[in-house]
Amino acid sequence: MPEALSYVLITPARNEAQYIELTLRSMIAQTHRPLRWMIVSDGSTDGTDEIVGKYLADHAWIELVRMPERKERHFAGKVHAFNAGYERVSGLAFDVVGNLDADVSFEPGHFEFLMTKMAEDAELGVAGAPFREGNFQYDYRFTNIENVWGGCQMFRRACFASIGGYMPLKGGCIDHVAVLSARMHGWKTRTFPEKVCLHHRQMGTALQGGLKAKLRLGAKDYTVGNHPLWQAFRSVYQMTKPPLVAGGLALGWGYAWSMLRRVERPLPKELVAFVRQEQMQRLGKLFGGKPRRGTKNAAGGRSAALSSNPASSRVEESR
Repeated sequence: MPEALSYVLITPARNEAQYIELTLRSMIAQTHRPLRWMIVSDGSTDGTDEIVGKYLADHAWIELVRMPERKERHFAGKVHAFNAGYERVSGLAFDVVGNLDADVSFEPGHFEFLMTKMAEDAELGVAGAPFREGNFQYDYRFTNIENVWGGCQMFRRACFASIGGYMPLKGGCIDHVAVLSARMHGWKTRTFPEKVCLHHRQMGTALQGGLKAKLRLGAKDYTVGNHPLWQAFRSVYQMTKPPLVAGGLALGWGYAWSMLRRVERPLPKELVAFVRQEQMQRLGKLFGGKPRRGTKNAAGGRSAALSSNPASSRVEESR
């Protein structure tokens, strides 16, 4: 078995006093610790900084960075906080950089397992584990294991450099876009269901069944470039989930309304083309086709092997 790779972690944290100590305890218990763990307090005012501060003296590999409080609330702020932490570790010699949310916990062997998996496959650019929230957890027998949940995403350093890091998208989908970009650049991405992260803060978009949430999700589906045919199948599938029928209609209308208004997509055209090619390959596989493996896609990377479920929902970032 190859030796586990070295890694650094960055945790953007904004008012995470309720759960961050669970994350701290999980990290201290790890059998394979990071070279450095940068916790970036993104203007926290709830005591997050004080909780982290209690651990600094005894654990030199943990560092706290404080950023000024900001008035605007948008997902791009998470990227700015992450970048502030990444700048502090960029001079270290590490193999993997990870984004870790401040409201998760996991078993002591979590990162040793992931780093060993990445050591076994030099083409594996992004790795992670599924999350469990209460009684909810995706069944990865039927969900695409190439999607990597954003609460704990581990990037091979060369992969992270090739995609240019996280894109500061104010509307969200930051983590999802990073994984898509990695595949577009020819890297493998993989979720390993053998491990799991416990997510303690309830997320909104992906787990709420409200019609407004479905409308917003449909609009985001448009902004990340989903193919209209893919979205049609996705919407029909979502009609079988709560709220029955109405949820799928709302998802479809959110997408269609954005398309009718010609909402600007913040993604590069080549990434949109890649997303659509992947989706058409998955639909082809679903309906009995045999998509070609290892072929060049419209953006120049290798085509990913995808699951047959056309409606596996992305999980929105928890911030």
